[in-house]
Amino acid sequence: MTRTPSVSPEFAAATGSHQWVDINDNHLAVEVLGPDDAPVIITHHGAPGLGSRAEPRASFGRLADEYRVVVFDARGSGQSEGKGILSHEQWAADIDALREWIGAEQIVMAGGSYGGFMTMEYALRYPDRVSALVLRDTSADNSNAHLARENALASDRVTIDMEKFDRIDLGRVRDDEDLKDCWREILPLYDFVYDPEAVERKVEATPYRFEAHNYAFSVNLPAYDLKPRLGEIVAPTLITVGRTDWITPVSCSQVIAELVPNSELVVFEKSGHSPQIEEAEAWTKTVREFLHRVSPPIR
Repeated sequence: MTRTPSVSPEFAAATGSHQWVDINDNHLAVEVLGPDDAPVIITHHGAPGLGSRAEPRASFGRLADEYRVVVFDARGSGQSEGKGILSHEQWAADIDALREWIGAEQIVMAGGSYGGFMTMEYALRYPDRVSALVLRDTSADNSNAHLARENALASDRVTIDMEKFDRIDLGRVRDDEDLKDCWREILPLYDFVYDPEAVERKVEATPYRFEAHNYAFSVNLPAYDLKPRLGEIVAPTLITVGRTDWITPVSCSQVIAELVPNSELVVFEKSGHSPQIEEAEAWTKTVREFLHRVSPPIR
């Protein structure tokens, strides 16, 4: 079942065209890019309640000349509905329902930051459905939280209001405006080169859904730890990370690389949390070459 809402031309231009897809009793905003007969990549955005399909569309959309790329707003984020429990189990089930909807027996699963959490969760919950994984700036457990706090306190870029830091980090923001305010507080830490104007543009472009954010950070993450099971992932796995990533540092990616048997790690030396933006050409080349080896496009 699909339905098309009425949207203004300005909104459509800003968000990209999409369709509403009924996935597990929620209408999700979904975009499909690339050839109908190409291998399918489903990519999960980061930051529940802050992330949206815009980032994976911009980064993995570059591969749509050879791959069928599915990007979507996860349940509770962006434009999608947020009914039901916003658990990792449910989000993984939504991914698998999208796989079934697109008609793929197997997919390349990809995601950065929290989207990387869900990429690994999906691979462990639906191992037969995954042909390869692409991870970016992510972590196998919640140990990155204390590393991120240390990095925030040590930053010589800005002085962080740690009360706001703790509200967003622990999932205790009061409403969408409070989430926006706390997001503005920590955004200067993300990029390799700090640009205050770029930070403010990101603040204004972000879709805020505080309920999803709070659930993810107060309920899901305290118990999040995939390390004991990462050895079960047999699909070829590419792990990418920016050298100065403050929130999921290089050490987090190194742990994943040590535990996932068929994995490779690439560190981007002039990037923070977003090498897909800050070193876009090199990052895209790295991902494309990996995919050509493990899930070659149809020629």
